[in-house]
Amino acid sequence: MTTEMAALSGLFPVDKTLERWLRNKATEAAILNDRTTRLRITHERVDELFADPLTADRDAVYAKQLYLNLDTLAPYVSGPDSVKVGTPLHKLAPQHIKINRAYIISCTNSRASDLAAAAKVFKDTAKANPDTPPKIAEGVQLYIAAASAPEQEAAEAVGDWQTLLDAGAQALPAGCGPCIGLGIGLLEPGEVGIRGRVGHRDAQTYLASPEVVAASALKGVISGPDTYKIPKNWSGVEYGYGTSAEATTENKLSNFLQQMESLIERVESVETPESKVDILPGFPEKISGEIIFCDADNLNTDGIYPGKYTYQDNLSKEDMAHVCMENYDPQFNSITRPNDILVSGYNFGCGSSREQAATAILAKQIPLVVAGSLGNIFSRNSFNNALMCLEVPRLVQRLRTHFPSPSNNDTKRPLTRRTGWTLTWDVKRSLVEVQEGEGGETWTEQVGELSRNVQEIIAAGGLEAWVKAELGKATAVAS
Repeated sequence: MTTEMAALSGLFPVDKTLERWLRNKATEAAILNDRTTRLRITHERVDELFADPLTADRDAVYAKQLYLNLDTLAPYVSGPDSVKVGTPLHKLAPQHIKINRAYIISCTNSRASDLAAAAKVFKDTAKANPDTPPKIAEGVQLYIAAASAPEQEAAEAVGDWQTLLDAGAQALPAGCGPCIGLGIGLLEPGEVGIRGRVGHRDAQTYLASPEVVAASALKGVISGPDTYKIPKNWSGVEYGYGTSAEATTENKLSNFLQQMESLIERVESVETPESKVDILPGFPEKISGEIIFCDADNLNTDGIYPGKYTYQDNLSKEDMAHVCMENYDPQFNSITRPNDILVSGYNFGCGSSREQAATAILAKQIPLVVAGSLGNIFSRNSFNNALMCLEVPRLVQRLRTHFPSPSNNDTKRPLTRRTGWTLTWDVKRSLVEVQEGEGGETWTEQVGELSRNVQEIIAAGGLEAWVKAELGKATAVAS
């Protein structure tokens, strides 16, 4: 989930819940000879961890603090088609959204506990209707795949796996499959399923808990188990900025100082004198091209490079170029031209990490991606593969002002637009110049410096090629 939020890493405080989990794993590893964790998770190591637990300093400074009251959470369903869209189950269920396929799969879910939660839905239904064995609704297919072979064995040992099979579920091998668009069980055009990234781009996909998936498969529409009750007096999830703790003079002053420091940093970044970057011999001092605008926020790596091609190592560069952005816009290939500059919205390249999201854009002969903000993993993958990226929020705002979208659901809205605008990145001066079409306004924006070591990686054709070259130099010197 940290990756989905475009963060590079996430830290969580260690608590008693985590300690109990680690203690159970340590005991399990000590008893069972087949556990590979027996050297990594031991009671001695757990003792060391909790003797000096990782905690934030009392005077730690944060760019932003957010709080979420977990007591106000109710079951949610994400979608359709984006984890950024969430609806409380008790608001979605009355819509009776028919589904075609349901999945309890993937490496991050489908643990023994998830399979147990799903199986319980069928067991509870059997208890309530002892004369009628619970079966998956007509016209629905339920697929199950454990997160790993040991997780499947654990589910089999307690009977949960068999309960799901008896209800009509189809078993798939543990590991990657439909959730990345591979194998059997993929959504067809027009179908609705409870899971994302699992087939045709014209299918609608939702993401939900194992209980909701099982209940939906049982009833044929998105719904919760019969035991689910709508929360009383529920008025929404309580969340906001800060910590939700009672305000004190001390934390008010601390918050004010943090805001002032952030404001000063932003002003200084705007007023910084024009810099001059040392350009490597042969490295382009300027990169220029027409702006191609893909007006979408949270355009993830599945939209950029479909998961079904991820493990097809025999795809040529031409083939990769042809399917680039296929899930986002099938017309992208015919609209774009070599040396175009791709501009998109915020959190571009979020989602699962795959380097093909960067290399497919390069195969399309697009040398530069500009966005309001970039997913951190995509940004790193891009530079590692010699694709240059910039964050210029002002450009996205200007484009949206000139090319407004009436509605995200407007089927006539162009997903990929040739703007007639040009962007020139003066690498040496760390300056972007935008010409807003013929006779339009011209403006500039200071951007971050492209350091010499990053230039070296890009000039070499990516990090792998750079490492090989450096190793070659070292070998030549040694010999």
